[in-house]
Amino acid sequence: MSQFMQVLLSGLATGSIYALVAIGFTLVWQAAQTVNFAQGEFVMLPAFFVLAGMSFFGLPLWAALLLGLVASIVVLGILFKKLIVEPILPHGGITLIIATMALGILLKESVKEFYSAEAQPFASLVQSAHVDVLGAVLSLQDLVNLAISLTIVVLLTLFLNRTRTGRCMQATAQNPAVAEILGVNVKRMILYTFIINAALAALASFLITPIYLAKFSNGETLGLIAFIAAIVGGFNQIRGALVGGLLIGVLDNLTAAYVTAEYRAALPLVLLIGIILLRPQGIMGTSEGRTV
Repeated sequence: MSQFMQVLLSGLATGSIYALVAIGFTLVWQAAQTVNFAQGEFVMLPAFFVLAGMSFFGLPLWAALLLGLVASIVVLGILFKKLIVEPILPHGGITLIIATMALGILLKESVKEFYSAEAQPFASLVQSAHVDVLGAVLSLQDLVNLAISLTIVVLLTLFLNRTRTGRCMQATAQNPAVAEILGVNVKRMILYTFIINAALAALASFLITPIYLAKFSNGETLGLIAFIAAIVGGFNQIRGALVGGLLIGVLDNLTAAYVTAEYRAALPLVLLIGIILLRPQGIMGTSEGRTV
């Protein structure tokens, strides 16, 4: 029983980080009706902002994390929206999807070329320690990751549902034309969405990089798993992204512990196929009608 609890809680901790990245997919989809295939690289890059701040500017960890967060919001939020999304979006969603693929390659190769191709150690937010939870011995890092991730999701949900700005963002996502008629500043709401996505990517980077090290290729696997999590949970629902991320994290750990670790990488793809066949809108998603 203690082993099961250990596997379960560890899976929830990893899955909660997948959920943060998956929520980013959902937010960009709601704002621009497109898929950001550079999302994995958006999580990879903030860690190198932090490392650059510590290596080149001699900043302490807390200041480097703040620098990484601000740089991520500017580069991955504001500049991404202004320089890539706005000019390309009028030409069609497919064009923008291809552009995000190219951006992902550019970010990955730039980090490899200008920083390092080798994995870099990344300081943990907490000291290395273990905690006994219901007989299961868990790392303090996993528990902190789970607590921070779930807190962020709860705060984001409260912001979207309980504040005027959050409700305006949701109205913009549902119907931009009607929202603009009602006096909502649609462009500003979309910008806020991209800023939140960049901040979520940075926070996910700070949580997961101490576990997997900072490497230019980290975004490949993380982006794919988070994309699948968003589809499994429901691409048009933030709560769906949360459910999808947690589900994949738990199933991945259970498969590795009780079945085999050899094919754990195939589990998200198997789950994706099953969801597409049985419930295409995702576990928590809703069907969206289209006039043809």
